[in-house]
Amino acid sequence: MIQDNGTGVNVFILLGFAVHQEVQYVLFLVFLAIYMTSLGGNVGIIVLIKCDAHLHTPMYFFLQNLALVDLCYTSAITPKMLVNFLVSDKSISFTGCVIQAYVYGTFVTIELYLLTAMAVDRYMAICNPLRYPIVMSKRACIQLVTGSYFVSSLTATIHTGFLFSLTFCNSNTINHFFCDTPPILALSCSNTDIFIMFLIILASFNLVGTLLVVFFSYIYILAAILRMSSAAGRHKAFSTCSSHLTAVSIFYGTLSYMYIQPSSTESQENDKVASVFYGIVIPMLNPLIYSLRNKEVKQAVKVLVKSCSGLRPCLPEE
Repeated sequence: MIQDNGTGVNVFILLGFAVHQEVQYVLFLVFLAIYMTSLGGNVGIIVLIKCDAHLHTPMYFFLQNLALVDLCYTSAITPKMLVNFLVSDKSISFTGCVIQAYVYGTFVTIELYLLTAMAVDRYMAICNPLRYPIVMSKRACIQLVTGSYFVSSLTATIHTGFLFSLTFCNSNTINHFFCDTPPILALSCSNTDIFIMFLIILASFNLVGTLLVVFFSYIYILAAILRMSSAAGRHKAFSTCSSHLTAVSIFYGTLSYMYIQPSSTESQENDKVASVFYGIVIPMLNPLIYSLRNKEVKQAVKVLVKSCSGLRPCLPEE
């Protein structure tokens, strides 16, 4: 380890998964298939919403940005993981590790805020339908997305800056397949009490804060649905929320599992499994959740397929 950057190391080794090489080849094929499906699904969602004027609404504006965010944060970690399955040199430079941690942290946090914005959008659409066009205007939606990017990049900058200003002298081997905070923190010989307190504050602000907004939004949504006299109206209202609620449950559930469980050798291995799920599998699942459970998306897919088969351009905006 060359000690020339003030932190103790200039190269990290990503330990990855402790399995035989033959199993690593199998994992490479599995994760490559998942990654390619994720790329295809999320790019498809972005193109579909761009092409179909019927989907130019606040809900699908947020969904389009969600697909972009899924692409970015899974691409921050998956390509390097795939390469490491095939090579013996599993090193990553100090700068590369910083960039990976920053990009990943930024876009995961943006996803939290986008899911929250989508919950608020559903709350306004169901609980305050008359004010919905005014409150959820195009300008307001752009401001919500821009604010999500700004706050997330700011918190990720502070977080990453603190993390990589620590001195690493115990080892340079990260017991993970990417540069995540807990395994990096385990390598430090600095006093990390202040940093851990800072992490708790960040987690409370980002994870707990957004979860509370989502929770109370759905409490009001549920109350409004139960007050509806029409069964058809209740079904329609619930169907517009079911895809988002499924995505929220999976994403927040996995993140909560990671940060609630106590730290131990066993928990480090569990962290890898959880990271695979929310960092690689969820970006693949989100397009499936929103396409298979959404009639408007399925109808737009049919129209786009017919348009492409007839060699016609995307639908013009109305």
